[in-house]
Amino acid sequence: MNEQQMKKISKFISLVLRHKPEIINLNLDENGWAIVDELITKSKRDSHQGFTFEELEEIVETNDKKRFIFNEDKTKIRANQGHSIDIDLALKPQQPPEFLYHGTAQANLDSILEKGIEKRSRQHVHLSQDKETATKVGMRHGKPIILIIKTQEMFDDGIEFYLSENNVWLTDFVDAKYISM
Repeated sequence: MNEQQMKKISKFISLVLRHKPEIINLNLDENGWAIVDELITKSKRDSHQGFTFEELEEIVETNDKKRFIFNEDKTKIRANQGHSIDIDLALKPQQPPEFLYHGTAQANLDSILEKGIEKRSRQHVHLSQDKETATKVGMRHGKPIILIIKTQEMFDDGIEFYLSENNVWLTDFVDAKYISM
């Protein structure tokens, strides 16, 4: 499978596991897990996005953002974060580093500095551990702006943070008072 095909299938799997499992009639459990065989079968039948287990395994292992994870025996798969559907990832609150970063587009800056960073249709606000990752995120939406988030202050003020399986920091909201540039 070439890189373009892998990317297309990865985007499709992301759509199904994070946002719209119903487009292929896929069942996710309360923690977002889907049965791998069901994903493969229903993807081929209902969307014509056919792929083998080996190709799915390659996508999971080589995805630069580590969007997906298998369970221990590779019979189930789920997205690590970014869901717009109600999923309990069973993440435990953790103490974040002193600062984290959020990449956004220049066009969003005024709104963020006024209202803070909202999760909108997702379950959490996503924060990066390094500026490079935040820059890549911001570039998807236009000219990137990197915001510095005072996460230790937030934590000290009682705000919870979670660390996803692929090392993305998650929280419910970032008030503008914790944001600097």
